[in-house]
Amino acid sequence: MMLDQLKPHPGSRRNRRRAGRGMASGSGRTCGRGQKGAGARSGSKRRSYYEGGQMPLARRLPKRGFTNLFRRETQVVNVAALGRFEAGAEVDARALAEAGLVPNASRPVKLLGEGTIEIPLKVRVDAVSAGARAKIEAAGGSVERVEGRAPEEADQP
Repeated sequence: MMLDQLKPHPGSRRNRRRAGRGMASGSGRTCGRGQKGAGARSGSKRRSYYEGGQMPLARRLPKRGFTNLFRRETQVVNVAALGRFEAGAEVDARALAEAGLVPNASRPVKLLGEGTIEIPLKVRVDAVSAGARAKIEAAGGSVERVEGRAPEEADQP
């Protein structure tokens, strides 16, 4: 088979509907827009969520939840990602940000236990899971929790 012999599957392509080209075309006169009304006018388009005047779905469903203004967005790092540091290195939020493991050094960091680690590290993070602590201490490292670390830039939440 050659490129010039390729053709679409039968029935996969349809001709464009040309409205307003005479009664014999099947879409003449009102052009498939029905009789008078907003839908027949030019430039009209109903909102996709409009339900013909009945109470819209978004208003039938109850409100839920709220936005907590005092939320702390924690950044997550797994133990497996710490393998890129040198043995005996001190790992804190700034070091993790410089290594590209977290986007923001001023936000809290939580260490989780997915993966393995063989090198001893001194880790200082805001929160740590029990599994992550066990894996780091088994590798000869230490874990220290940083309590109430102030953000480095005051304008960031």
